[in-house]
Amino acid sequence: MRRFFASERDDFGRLIAAGVAACLLLSATGPSFALSEIPEEDIEPPPEIITVPLPPPIAEPGQASTNDDDTGDEDTEAVPMPAAELPVVHYDLELLPEPVRRMRELIVEACRAGDIEALRPLLGLDQSRTQVSSGGGNFDPIDFLKDISGDGEGHEILAILMEVLEAGYVHLDPGEPEEIYLWPYFFALPLDGLNGPQRVELFKLVTAGDYEDMKSFGSYIFYRVGITPEGRWAFFLAGH
Repeated sequence: MRRFFASERDDFGRLIAAGVAACLLLSATGPSFALSEIPEEDIEPPPEIITVPLPPPIAEPGQASTNDDDTGDEDTEAVPMPAAELPVVHYDLELLPEPVRRMRELIVEACRAGDIEALRPLLGLDQSRTQVSSGGGNFDPIDFLKDISGDGEGHEILAILMEVLEAGYVHLDPGEPEEIYLWPYFFALPLDGLNGPQRVELFKLVTAGDYEDMKSFGSYIFYRVGITPEGRWAFFLAGH
């Protein structure tokens, strides 16, 4: 009986071993078989990338656009502006309107009298008062002229005023609201263009050093007198 049971156990063990081996074999080959049975999916190719060209840059205001096809044959040189016409210098007092000539004569007579107070009735009042300073403010014009005169009495400024009015004059802005008769004419002319006699006349008012300084500045900046066509003494000023 022992031999029988032993034989049976041996046969049963061999059967179990054979079964285990079969299971292992099936488990090893099973996944391989299953993967081979999976159908391949239809994979769509990626869409084609379409590139859009960038628009040309937007020109800034005032910036001219360029064209590659432009041959550049056109003449684009700027046309030179004509030079400003210089005013005519006058010495003949008979060419002045009567109100202008009369005011000039009264100013010169006051200067020759040597009394600066004689200018007071000629300077006007309020809105029509003669401008004697580029700055504003309410002040007595006679006192101001005395203060700027080197002698303190106004005699020096009277001499300058008379010398200015004895020079040549120009008529500026005819027919315009700013129309004026102006002494001396140097104010309206380029100093570099003055001829010999004109420079001699200028040196009666300023020194050679002053002349060089004025050329550097670009214009005559010493005293000048303006009288309107109606005969109002508009200004007696120095500076720019």
